[in-house]
Amino acid sequence: MSTETQTLRGLIEKRGAHIKVEGEITACAATRDNSRFAFTTGEGDVVVVHREDQLTPEAWNTYAVHDGPALSLSADTLPDCFLTGGDDGRLCRLDPSGEIEELGKGRRWVEHIATYVDAKSAVIAAAAGKNVELRDATGRTVTRTLEHPTTVGGIVFDPKGKRIAVSHYNGVSVWFTQSKDGKPRQLEWKGSHLDIAMHPAGDAVVTAMQDNDLHGWRLADGHNMRMSGYPTKVRSLSFSKNGKWLATSGADIVVMWPFFGGGPMGKPPMELPGAGGALCTRVAFHPEQEVVAAGFEDGTVVMMEPSTQRVLPVSLGKAGAITALAYSPDGCTLGFGTEEGVIGVVDLAAS
Repeated sequence: MSTETQTLRGLIEKRGAHIKVEGEITACAATRDNSRFAFTTGEGDVVVVHREDQLTPEAWNTYAVHDGPALSLSADTLPDCFLTGGDDGRLCRLDPSGEIEELGKGRRWVEHIATYVDAKSAVIAAAAGKNVELRDATGRTVTRTLEHPTTVGGIVFDPKGKRIAVSHYNGVSVWFTQSKDGKPRQLEWKGSHLDIAMHPAGDAVVTAMQDNDLHGWRLADGHNMRMSGYPTKVRSLSFSKNGKWLATSGADIVVMWPFFGGGPMGKPPMELPGAGGALCTRVAFHPEQEVVAAGFEDGTVVMMEPSTQRVLPVSLGKAGAITALAYSPDGCTLGFGTEEGVIGVVDLAAS
């Protein structure tokens, strides 16, 4: 790891730290207990930042987990662990001591991981090729394999963990997670469906398409919702906690679709400021407040409040396009990564 990067300005100067590592940053996420933040790389490494060390990069740890690029990352069902998937076909758990446990190994890339935990149950979903494996809380037992007609584009649990929505070519399959068999509900729309997001109330599911469009379905009646007008492909979607807004990348501003007052159909999106013409590449809503973080192709990261359109620069500087962006569950840490291997964390806790 090297700390030799161009100095980044903005909030990160006073309340954060950054380093440069080998390989593009492919994902970032925090543990459920907020104690640690992780970043996966195109070299197969996982860089872990403990909260108490987030301002001292020399204390950050790097673990060689995958042989080849790490493609997916998620908070584990366990409060202080991470799950990662790679193009080596392995699903792995990384614990706080740095121990790596291989939970599964197949021939296909493990491209998507999602987890759901509540007081009664916990489930892990991992997608490789056309299949999604549902695993128990330990991750060691496959309880069900969900088969799809084509390669999986994205997976998301509903807010209660009762259903999982899986995007693929020509639509989305919605499965009940506790059912041992049974067919999925098919939401159809021609084309390739990639990233997927579920409304926080479980009312709707939205996908980013291979074309420069979003497509959504109202789950109550299957009503189609089309959101178009993007200059480029949308690669990142994030709902606000209250479900009022869906923030997206794909333009040189942050596009915010209203999911209230009959929206989004027939309503124009709100446009939040951009970064001087650079394309927005990643978005992430704060888990508690109506504040959205956005990352851009020129390495800029900002936080914005939709109601006031106030902009807080988080990181400014030539660090490569933002490829990963996430808050910790308590909203006290914001992490980001770039295609040039720059990793940044910012402490947002009130001091």
